[in-house]
Amino acid sequence: MKIPFTPLVHSLPSTVPFVGPELQERAIGSPFRARIGANENVFGASPKAHAAIRNEIAHSWKYTDPEFLALKQSISAQHDVPLENIVIGEGIDGLLGVAARLFVEPGINVVTSLGAYPTFNYHINGLGGNLLTAPYVDDHESPDALLTLAEREQARVIYIANPDNPMGTWWSGDELETMIDKLPKQSVLFLDEAYVEFAPEGTSPKIDLDNRQVLRFRTFSKAYGLAGARVGYAIGNVELIKAFDKIRNHFGMNCFGIEAANAAMRDQQWLAQTIASVDGARKRIAEIAQNNGLEIVNSAANFVAIDCGRDGDYARAVLAELGKQGIFVRMPGVAPQDRCIRVSVGTKDDLDLFEKCFPVALDRAGGG
Repeated sequence: MKIPFTPLVHSLPSTVPFVGPELQERAIGSPFRARIGANENVFGASPKAHAAIRNEIAHSWKYTDPEFLALKQSISAQHDVPLENIVIGEGIDGLLGVAARLFVEPGINVVTSLGAYPTFNYHINGLGGNLLTAPYVDDHESPDALLTLAEREQARVIYIANPDNPMGTWWSGDELETMIDKLPKQSVLFLDEAYVEFAPEGTSPKIDLDNRQVLRFRTFSKAYGLAGARVGYAIGNVELIKAFDKIRNHFGMNCFGIEAANAAMRDQQWLAQTIASVDGARKRIAEIAQNNGLEIVNSAANFVAIDCGRDGDYARAVLAELGKQGIFVRMPGVAPQDRCIRVSVGTKDDLDLFEKCFPVALDRAGGG
């Protein structure tokens, strides 16, 4: 029999937002020597988070508290927001999927930037939303362009990441507050702050819990070093947050991730150490680029976009040559940002290897 997929599923391409490095390793038949492409935190999670996972093993027979009270209490204390303004989910990716279901159905207009974080697009396309894009301006997502497009097309959702992925650029909190003040009446802003802990002070706008047009998304995957645990949270007006309970998977989180996230949130000293390590690694990547006659895009994230100085075809060739040498990196997918490769911060050994292999890749990509 013909499998009775919905017309929407029949219309979608067989694709995923990112091809995992493991799949690439299986294809080439060997592991990467440096895994600096997925924006993971190579400096790892707090030892207290590791201890929390070990301690939870004996309780793994139980379902996790579906209200996640202890973790919410830690988040509440860190951000000075009430518990009822917080929702926990399977990383920002999972939360974006649930949030999209709250607002998007076939034919609904949604606005993002051309070349911005593709997992958001994946959720919108999967719901039949009409995805509209505004161009980057000087390697930044453009609040003005997003607002203009949303107003013209009566978009229900606007997505922006601050700092941005894949470029690492950012806006100040004041500039984001100006954007929020100008939101069209019918629009809800999805503000993705996955990398905000790495950004300069003042990057995040003030939290206004009375505003029913803003959902802010945070994660434990980046600065807290728990990408494999899949824990994120959103902060917003209580009416927005309560709506998640109508459709979220109440038992979708695992006990190890929740306990690890709780311990990590409480270890701000480790977080500060990680942020310092990331800053040092960003500077090292910038030096490597400069030593090869190239420029970077200034980044407030745990990765750096290196401008390869030509077009996207050349940057893709550089990427391929790095892969042949066992260096896993990624790159933006849309011009003109695809003139760059995106290098996640790595350990000293990772970056020593990248420093050695990068000029070889540039030379080979150029026909040398």
